[in-house]
Amino acid sequence: MTHYRAQSFEVKGGPQLGRDHLPLLRSQLAEAGLDGFIIPHEDEYNNEYLPDCAERLAWATGFTGSAGAAVVLTDKAAIFVDGRYTVQSREQVDQDLFSLEDLTGGGVAAWLAKNAVSGSKIGYDARLHSPDALDRLLAAARKAGAELVAVESNPIDAAWENRPAAPMAQLIAHPTEFTGEDHADKRTRIGEAIAEDGAEAAAITAPASIAWLFNLRGGDVMRSPLPLGAAIIRKDGTATFYVAPEKVTDEVRSHLGNEVALRPESEFEAGLKELAGSKVSVDPASCSAWVFDTLSAAGATPVRRRDPVALPKAMKNETELKGAAAAHVRDGAALSRFLHWLDTEAQSGEVDEITAAQKLASLRGELTELRDLSFDTISGYGANGALPHYRVSEASNLMLAPGSLYLVDSGGQYPDGTTDVTRTVPIGEPTAEMRTRFTQVLKGHIGLAMVRFPKGTTGGQLDILARLPLYMAGLDYGHGTGHGVGSFLGVHEGPQRIAKAGSDEPLQPGMICSNEPGFYKEGEYGIRIENLIYVTDPEPIEGGEIDMMGFENLTWAPLHKALIDTHLLTPQEVAWVDTYHAGVRERVLPLLDGDAASWLIRACEPLSGATP
Repeated sequence: MTHYRAQSFEVKGGPQLGRDHLPLLRSQLAEAGLDGFIIPHEDEYNNEYLPDCAERLAWATGFTGSAGAAVVLTDKAAIFVDGRYTVQSREQVDQDLFSLEDLTGGGVAAWLAKNAVSGSKIGYDARLHSPDALDRLLAAARKAGAELVAVESNPIDAAWENRPAAPMAQLIAHPTEFTGEDHADKRTRIGEAIAEDGAEAAAITAPASIAWLFNLRGGDVMRSPLPLGAAIIRKDGTATFYVAPEKVTDEVRSHLGNEVALRPESEFEAGLKELAGSKVSVDPASCSAWVFDTLSAAGATPVRRRDPVALPKAMKNETELKGAAAAHVRDGAALSRFLHWLDTEAQSGEVDEITAAQKLASLRGELTELRDLSFDTISGYGANGALPHYRVSEASNLMLAPGSLYLVDSGGQYPDGTTDVTRTVPIGEPTAEMRTRFTQVLKGHIGLAMVRFPKGTTGGQLDILARLPLYMAGLDYGHGTGHGVGSFLGVHEGPQRIAKAGSDEPLQPGMICSNEPGFYKEGEYGIRIENLIYVTDPEPIEGGEIDMMGFENLTWAPLHKALIDTHLLTPQEVAWVDTYHAGVRERVLPLLDGDAASWLIRACEPLSGATP
């Protein structure tokens, strides 16, 4: 049974929201004796994608991006976004009400230090802030002579008329045919890790960690099959899952068994207080300051440790990798049908970005295994393609006219795997510059795909391989090269990352990452090539002395050969493209027929003129 939900292209934000809602919020602040309030984008679970009821930043400001913050004072207000959302914030936020500020650098803390009035009281919801981020805000307020005050209830929630109800999607047991490991075994080894850290228990609020730990999936978060709740797991492997009873079926109760107690999420605070006298492992990157404060007030000792589920979840087992491979082949067939359509019907100049995204969604929707998209499709033509995190709307929608490039970044959620792939396609004849830039990006993609590396290597150490061809031409791109990907979970996960400022987490076998270098010419076009890859086991190299890991490819869909300048490729790079296209043909062609199959055969013909 499919749970697929079509992509929405209307952005539910805009300046009017700020004009309507800011007075309501200030009225609530006045009643509470507060002179201001800090509004992060994050919800209680630190989600990337929020349920409608948690879109507090959008309600207060009209800004609907996935990262940002705002501060509302009695006589002024500011919204903070990063470079991805500069244009969007200008369009959606009333600049007579909010100054537009940079989220990076000093961000909210620097603004507070400069603008908070001495003696004022500024509220915050501790459930929405990490302890480290909150420490910076507290220090900034002290510098200004102001006081930050934790609120018992969020004033936005009180001011928000007709606030959407919290999601109550039923939980679904995720079978071992997809997970490869029973949740009892998972809990046992997580409990052992907690004990090794010298703790009696761990508090977990990250939805993906809870889903993985209990082999459950849900539908509370758009584009991610996540259940919202909280958990406490003890060192003996027993656990308590705090979740709304409405989400729990008899099948889920049977699945969880006797070693996992079920309690309403409203009792999570009581559960934390019951840990009085215990050392409790808490991850400051995923658990809120409220969790730390509640434990400390109860007489427990919060021990700052990484979520004990994060690393095991990232290191996919053999079953998960086989599932990911199968999901990517099916997904590659749908994407190849779409690329065929782009190369034929969409060349007419009568197709727009929304129509293209809907076409791709409909082709994925024909797959009975599809449960949802893994994120809203980035469908960008020309200048819109030069915005790496562009989201098409009716207002921004462009026709795919001959003379530029179309960039499509998309993915699907399947029970056996999560996909994320980007392809760049010429509409009409590409220019020589476009072909050069695409080939430089391709060279970087190949460099990362082919690398071998020893145990202990981090993604930050490999990032330069993807950028080197662009660096040599005086070019770069402003985003990371690779993020982790879940197994029928979030399309973005850690702790691994391939980026200039990558994490210090070594890459380990089974980790799935993206490989997505790009180039963006502002106002003209964008290029990105993205495949998913996974880290292989260490193996000897003939004549070498150290076993080396590498990457194995997961994504199978043609690269557009009209954009490849073979004169810029080395023989080894040409061989890589030919071998890759042979792999696409071998896996995807059996799933196509008719014109799409004929097109794929041509699209996968060797660059070298000989069958690899």
